[in-house]
Amino acid sequence: MNRGRTARLFALRHRTGVTVCGLAGFLAAAPLVLTNPYTLGLLNLIAIYVIAVLGLNLFIGFAGQISLGHAAFFGLGAYGSAILTATCQFPPWPALALTAGVIAGVAWVLGMPILRLSGHYLAMATLGFNYIVHLVLVQWDSLTGGPSGLSGVPPLTLGGMAFSSDLRFHYLVWTAALIALTLCLNLVRSGVGRGLAALGQDETAAACLGVDVRRAKVGAFVLSAVFASVAGGLYAHYFGYVNPDAFSIFKSLDLVLMVVVGGLGSVWGTLAGVAIVTLMPHALEFAQEYFDIIHGLILVLILMFFPQGLITGLTDAVRLRRTRRRLQTAP
Repeated sequence: MNRGRTARLFALRHRTGVTVCGLAGFLAAAPLVLTNPYTLGLLNLIAIYVIAVLGLNLFIGFAGQISLGHAAFFGLGAYGSAILTATCQFPPWPALALTAGVIAGVAWVLGMPILRLSGHYLAMATLGFNYIVHLVLVQWDSLTGGPSGLSGVPPLTLGGMAFSSDLRFHYLVWTAALIALTLCLNLVRSGVGRGLAALGQDETAAACLGVDVRRAKVGAFVLSAVFASVAGGLYAHYFGYVNPDAFSIFKSLDLVLMVVVGGLGSVWGTLAGVAIVTLMPHALEFAQEYFDIIHGLILVLILMFFPQGLITGLTDAVRLRRTRRRLQTAP
């Protein structure tokens, strides 16, 4: 009896760690069930996008800012690792780390002026940055390969083992995704995370409470760019090929849609949002001609009925229903 109660108390106090460990166990066993390489490849792609969208959710969902250019950092991370390894013969891991460091500097230099803007002005500034990056990737043939892209990107290796197969890369990329998830969960529950949450609610009130608004905005922007860079590097080394079309403004809109579907400010919802948006085109293959219409309709319905996101909205609805039941049955 005491052991069962102790186990329940431990699970409640450490529910985040227990949930992450449970998810890790599920993902470790997933390849035993998903024997189809295509399905396993989709699962790996979801993990890559999870890393990128976790950072974006910190910037949009918690800090309350708007970015329509997140695919630019995703693309820069992919092309940075691809150029350093395929062209300059850098080892993959140092190339990925160096690219992330350079992109952090780029995000800081870019964020200092544009984060003085807000609302649709900030959205247009980030969208313009994405357009410029995409144009450079297309036009700079000698470095990026132009519209044809860049091939010959080597796989990541560790201890002499190359992560060249879907199965091996599955364990690598989901380890990285779970680490990113844990970092975000700890961050949002820290003093920095509470400051970001206050900033997202009201900048003036956050400043009165002692939050350095400008520093918090730039910090969240830089962190989201680093997450996107790492995700882009993993993308490049997984597919061995990068193409500018994969990092256009339309990809930025998809990343924002993943945040919205999963729930603004919901770290766990990010997993569901990424999975839904990534799998949607494959689930609607029978209606490929009308996919854009269905895609837009789903987004409109979510924004109408669940403005805080699909997963967050459903969770809140379940909690509200439970509360009403308790009040009805209370003496």
